[in-house]
Amino acid sequence: MRIENLLDFRDIEKCPRLVIKLGSALLVHEDGELRHDWLRSVASEIAGARERGQEIIVVCSGAVALGAAMLGLPGGGRETLAHAQAAASVGQVFLIATWAQLLAEHGLVAGQMLLTLDDLEGRRRYLNASETLRELLARGAVPIINENDSIATSEIRFGDNDRLAARVAQAASAQGVLLLTDVEGLYDRDPAHPEAEFLPEVRGVTEEIHQMASGKSSSGKGSGGMTSKLLAAEIAERTGIALAIIKGVDDLPIACAMAANRGTLFLPKRDDNAWKSWIGGRLRFNGSIRVDQGCVEALQRGKSILAAGIIGVFGEFERGDVIKVEGPDGKMIAKGMIEYDWDECDAIKGLRSEEVAERLGHLPRACVIHRDHLVLL
Repeated sequence: MRIENLLDFRDIEKCPRLVIKLGSALLVHEDGELRHDWLRSVASEIAGARERGQEIIVVCSGAVALGAAMLGLPGGGRETLAHAQAAASVGQVFLIATWAQLLAEHGLVAGQMLLTLDDLEGRRRYLNASETLRELLARGAVPIINENDSIATSEIRFGDNDRLAARVAQAASAQGVLLLTDVEGLYDRDPAHPEAEFLPEVRGVTEEIHQMASGKSSSGKGSGGMTSKLLAAEIAERTGIALAIIKGVDDLPIACAMAANRGTLFLPKRDDNAWKSWIGGRLRFNGSIRVDQGCVEALQRGKSILAAGIIGVFGEFERGDVIKVEGPDGKMIAKGMIEYDWDECDAIKGLRSEEVAERLGHLPRACVIHRDHLVLL
């Protein structure tokens, strides 16, 4: 059984494991104080979900905003990287202590996980994170996850907790993700526009859908915006995970959204296996290859990438790296694990199979990227 509507996120048959993401704008008042009563109401909703047998993982922003207020930093702690890292360090202590207290009121134990991009991009560390999540859930704990902003730099950051939530859902084999924010969902244009139309359901995030979004955080506290939520939906939809954006400003926000049946539901397009889910969720790449139209059409028929179809090689990747695959126009069409180093790949691009061995001086591999290690977007 799959999630088919918003109410299914509370159905333990269709959604036995749920990821809930809370944005900074919901957690923190304008003066930098925590919305304690609101957070207590969320903790009670988590307790209710646990009572009906649903496992819950929380991805929670707010450490930087909280820490900035506590340290007296200007600009919400985001004027410099050093400010943000210091604010995160202080704010995270207060945030997790609050979660531990509020969950303890319901007899629940909080477990903290602070992640960077590298923790979910590298295969071994991804598996370690996945195993930790499973063990915490098996022991009855509620994992509270945030990006490790106290050490993260631009090179190793997700940059927003929306995509982090989608990647955590993949690692935890969750069925659903709820993104709580200060808007009730996706509109076809700026919600302030008098002709803006609300979209209750999206089946596949297209370029047209992306054009509807704003990349700015409406509150100024967070690092996301609707664009980051659509990117999260793209990660989820390739893995069989349903994702919904709901308005979370009121107390008991999930119950309010469900009662009103109001939110934007992104339904999954397919159900990749665990290996392809990890590849498809990758966000950072050391390089890319560009392929011709014939290769694009072959990929759509389920074929692998051969040297003959490659027209360009970019970056300095190594065998085993996950790289981008671009179509003739330079647009990314797939992600895949490469079988050659970049210089070998560059040397054999455009060559037929019988020519590859002569150019390399040794027997070639069956393909440049095998279809089993390739995810079409």
